[in-house]
Amino acid sequence: MSNSLAILKKADIGRMIKRIGYEILERHKGSGNLALVGIQTRGVYIAKRLQATLLEIEGSEIPTGDMDITLYRDDWTMISAQPVVQTTDIPFPIDGKQIILVDDVLFTGRTTRAAMDAIIDFGRPNRIELAVLVDRGFRELPIQADYVGKFVKTKRRETVNVLLSEHDQEDAVIIVEEGEK
Repeated sequence: MSNSLAILKKADIGRMIKRIGYEILERHKGSGNLALVGIQTRGVYIAKRLQATLLEIEGSEIPTGDMDITLYRDDWTMISAQPVVQTTDIPFPIDGKQIILVDDVLFTGRTTRAAMDAIIDFGRPNRIELAVLVDRGFRELPIQADYVGKFVKTKRRETVNVLLSEHDQEDAVIIVEEGEK
């Protein structure tokens, strides 16, 4: 048995992505040497929404790519004997870029560490930053996001599920507490 609580809706998510866009432009003083890389699966959709937001605000299109980090994870053999590997498509040179990794939820930091390892295999960026929709704490590695939509206090036994219309037919963020089995 599990209980769930919706903490964000479509309008909330839209506002957060817009705010993150403004924060990025303010920190970088424009969109000059920026590139976005969304981490599969929902980070890809957030990156594309962020790209559209930056285009709307700044008037210039930021290069955006998609990355699957499955085989870079330190726990991939525990996930499945035959993990599902999705596409990685980074259609621009990484060297010298200001890369912003984009993901839906920051939890232990292991996904971000794997994404940084993967990025380095593509080249040598000038800088790597992290933008996440939800930061729920419980780090196992010394990693923090540069841009956060919302900090959410959770319990370790809870799961934060980000739903996006491109993949889930709705936009919402839900906390699910697993009951005793």
